[in-house]
Amino acid sequence: MVSSSPTCVDLFAGCGGLSLGLKQAGFQIKLAVEKSEMAAETYYHNLIRPIQDADEWRNYYENRNLEDQAESGLVVRELSDVLRSKAILSRLRESEIDVVAGGPPCQGFSSAGNRNPSDERNKLPWQFLEFIEKVKPKIVIIENVAGMQFDFLKHGTKSPFEDLWTALSATDPGYQVQPMVLNAKHFGVPQHRPRVFLVGLREDLVGKYSLGITAKIWDSSIDSPQVAVLGDRPLLAPKRTHFDNNRNEVGPGYFTVKDAISDLMTENYSETSSLSEFAREMREDTSYLKAVVFDPQANKRPNNHVFRQHSDLVMERFSLYQFLRDANIHRSVLAIPKKTGLSEHAQRKLLHAAIANVKYPAKDGNGSILANAQPTLMHLIRKLATKKHSQRALFWGRPAPTVVSMPDDFVHPVQPRIPTVRELARFQSFPDAFEFRSKETTGAHRRRFQVPQYSQVGNAVPPRLAFALGYHLREVMEMLQQKQGLTRKPDVA
Repeated sequence: MVSSSPTCVDLFAGCGGLSLGLKQAGFQIKLAVEKSEMAAETYYHNLIRPIQDADEWRNYYENRNLEDQAESGLVVRELSDVLRSKAILSRLRESEIDVVAGGPPCQGFSSAGNRNPSDERNKLPWQFLEFIEKVKPKIVIIENVAGMQFDFLKHGTKSPFEDLWTALSATDPGYQVQPMVLNAKHFGVPQHRPRVFLVGLREDLVGKYSLGITAKIWDSSIDSPQVAVLGDRPLLAPKRTHFDNNRNEVGPGYFTVKDAISDLMTENYSETSSLSEFAREMREDTSYLKAVVFDPQANKRPNNHVFRQHSDLVMERFSLYQFLRDANIHRSVLAIPKKTGLSEHAQRKLLHAAIANVKYPAKDGNGSILANAQPTLMHLIRKLATKKHSQRALFWGRPAPTVVSMPDDFVHPVQPRIPTVRELARFQSFPDAFEFRSKETTGAHRRRFQVPQYSQVGNAVPPRLAFALGYHLREVMEMLQQKQGLTRKPDVA
């Protein structure tokens, strides 16, 4: 039995994936901070109050002052603005916040020497740590991309991950820090999404107890039911719940692309008697959301499920990607006709070698014939040639690859189109009642300062991963309270 109503602050909150997961784990989100009014609009609509019209939202983020926004639970400003508010910081400190969580951009972070004060990537982690120092939460959660731990290794210097780890440990009042790599697919999310976490426990709570916090990076990929028996899982690491059943692991198997989106083949819900466990939960989960009540029986069209329009040539290329996936031919074959410095004879030789083992007819993901013989397939590859390597057709039977902010990196498993916002949100484990706001996508030159729906989804922490970590940390806090006889102040109404 876990203790009731622990409190949390979510910094760099985005559209609210981390907050939603923590709310589902029983946390009260006392404050969220997000500078983008586009991502904040989605957060507000789902987790604060349903937005009835655009003027209402515009008035909130443009005209309400900082302290009023904080009272409502969402500040649409830079974190630096919050750090200048003595009233907000004093209220949070008096509330004895249990957890402060967030994912500050850390690629340019350095805790020692040669810090560029004009580099925003450097400022934000320091602002995060300054907030920790002023509020002094019991637990700190920092989340970032898994590659951050390796970024500087090729240069023989510390990674930003190591620097932040060191800096958090030394932040007053001092934290014992457990580094982790957690993959979302290990916690019931239909997506291969490894992320690094630093979870810090305040020194005074550790006291004299040996709590199994280690300097070694814990990776959820090595977790198993046997680990709990052996006692090797660190105290602050959540227990893995889903496994690769192809390896005969004990426990539920990974959720797949098919589990996630096979009921979304049209712009309305598909009528199916074989709805997957995951899809059913996504349809039915309306808990902890403030938005207008969502009923999948009445709402035949899911939120944010709009098929994007593609040219005939692009759709033909998408169908070819599906064939290449099934034929186990790398998609870079489409770049061969674009290679400069190669004669036509050399190009033909490379193409012939790449498709030498194809069995005809060549079909797309839906079973339509693309080519009956090698010359036709060679012609099709030349016709649809592209230098773009990032696009790939999804596999029905696997978890999705890591969802990113670029909507056109993925091709639907059987239809010649990119996934909708809702389909990518399913890969992230957002329930269908969670409605993404603002524009759907934006031009490349505006992505530096705009956060449309596709980017909101790609940047988010999967709610189910946040739930797994949050629920586990609640249990840790209860254990500490039992050990040390700690008592919480009553919540202020």
